[in-house]
Amino acid sequence: MISSMTAFAQVSTDTEHGTLIWTLRSVNHRYLEIQPRLPDELRDLEPAVRERIKAAIQRGKVEAQLQLRTDAAQRSTQLEVNAPLADQLIQLLEAFDARVHSSHHIDLVRLLHWPGLVEVRRPDQSQWTTAALALLDEALVAFGEARRQEGAAMAEVITTRLDGVAQQLAVMDQHRHDIRGLLEQRFKDRLAALDLSVEPGRMEQEIALQLQKLDVDEELDRLRMHADEVRRIVQRDEPCGRRLDFLMQELTREANTLGSKASTMAVSQAAVELKVLIEQMREQVQNIE
Repeated sequence: MISSMTAFAQVSTDTEHGTLIWTLRSVNHRYLEIQPRLPDELRDLEPAVRERIKAAIQRGKVEAQLQLRTDAAQRSTQLEVNAPLADQLIQLLEAFDARVHSSHHIDLVRLLHWPGLVEVRRPDQSQWTTAALALLDEALVAFGEARRQEGAAMAEVITTRLDGVAQQLAVMDQHRHDIRGLLEQRFKDRLAALDLSVEPGRMEQEIALQLQKLDVDEELDRLRMHADEVRRIVQRDEPCGRRLDFLMQELTREANTLGSKASTMAVSQAAVELKVLIEQMREQVQNIE
């Protein structure tokens, strides 16, 4: 079944280090655009996040937000003193004082600037990385199901409109046989108004020429062919939005031609209704992957 490009999914999990929450949103887009929103501690996950989303989705603008809820102490950067180095520096200073028989006050502030004396300890990202990627896989499963459910609803709408298209084509097919009689009567009325007489053969030629201009057999056949193709495609389990969009353009072109050739009120009304149905389908197709 077809999938929609518009969907939403949210999953969460509790770990011993905190709570992880993935939120996935998508809207229609010509291509695939991924917007990861990750906490600072997990920025390094962005390439892996993109790869997983690319493997699951082909079209749409996707926003993937990861929230990390945990104690501030677990996420904060901490400073530590390199104790062995500090002891070594103090011993060197005391040995220097003993050698020169002097006593100097140790400037602790200046001592802290000694390279390597103060070390920065950052949170261990590995405690969240594996859980975050596993949860993303779970979110993508739920996200894909939401897209398919929305796609099934869209397919039902399109199928209903296709039934309406078939009805309007039947109306046109029924009334197109009345065109010859209408043209013949129209010529006779005009000639009577002008008080002219025309050879029967000449009238037949004019009627045949007008019938050729107003012939809609090819348009009706192409409309039925395109409608059947749309009906077949919406049942396929693969991305088909671009193909459906092309077919909507073809349906619109044929419907416009039919409208321009409409010679009776019934055919004209059917052509207008046909355009409305095609436009309603096109609106749905814009959101199909």
